[in-house]
Amino acid sequence: MLNQNKQGFNSQTWVEALAKYQQQGQPAVLVTVLGTDGSTPRACGTKMLVSKTDIFDTIGGGHLEYKAIEKARSLLANEQTTNQIEHFPLGATLGQCCGGSAVILFECFIHNKLALDIYGAGHVAHALIQILAQLPVHIRWIDSRAELFPETVANNVQIVVDEDPVAQVKPAKSNQAYLILTHNHQLDFELTQAILKRGDSLWLGVIGSITKAKRFCHRLSHRGFSEQQISQMTCPVGLTQVTGKHPMEVAVSIAGQLIELYQNQTQALTTQRKQSGIQWQDLLNLNAIANKPNAQKNTNNEVNL
Repeated sequence: MLNQNKQGFNSQTWVEALAKYQQQGQPAVLVTVLGTDGSTPRACGTKMLVSKTDIFDTIGGGHLEYKAIEKARSLLANEQTTNQIEHFPLGATLGQCCGGSAVILFECFIHNKLALDIYGAGHVAHALIQILAQLPVHIRWIDSRAELFPETVANNVQIVVDEDPVAQVKPAKSNQAYLILTHNHQLDFELTQAILKRGDSLWLGVIGSITKAKRFCHRLSHRGFSEQQISQMTCPVGLTQVTGKHPMEVAVSIAGQLIELYQNQTQALTTQRKQSGIQWQDLLNLNAIANKPNAQKNTNNEVNL
């Protein structure tokens, strides 16, 4: 199904959907008809948005749109921010009676927001959320006590109420961060144990003292966790140079550590994904192809930006 969650097309426009996906840090591809020649389903400049499960707006339907959605989702599967231009001769390769050709721009947005699960809705968490609401972090804020959450939260915060917070470890993303700030030491330990068992966390922070950290290390060792696994736990959490015990002071300390974490992550991704960009001559060549649809009947021409 092109739209997994509902029949037919979504009522949101591509503009509305893109804003929503960016706020939530969800990946999507913006598909734009960059150029046309001859008879085509939609005019130059027409756009649609494609996510892993849904599409918003249309570039004209038919096999062209189907192939564009297929291409967009293949880009999403690569999980890399990239732009590509591709030429589609409609009659020759797509079996559409239009007979013209279209050049399509695919802009793949893979948001590099840090995914963070925060367990506990106490004073420190409330103070921390105020800071993180202004940063490129997508948060699941988890607690069993619904009454502790504020009535409204920022767009990058999702409230999760679960009588068994440990159960929320299972649906968490791989390579994400965890922060444990609950009111219960035993719950802290159970969460720590469940997260370490997954073995795929980017970072795990646990609020507490040096004494608490030693106890947790001792208990984890007795449960069969290796030194390498236990070393993935950061406890006490927060920057050592930022002292103080007021909730906001602790929150600032933790926020500093999280900022360092996502900056390192972003830098690593940027280095990994460096591209030189498309050259102007390549764009001219694509323009020439678009204006001569009969010259390239059996091939799609793709250029990475």
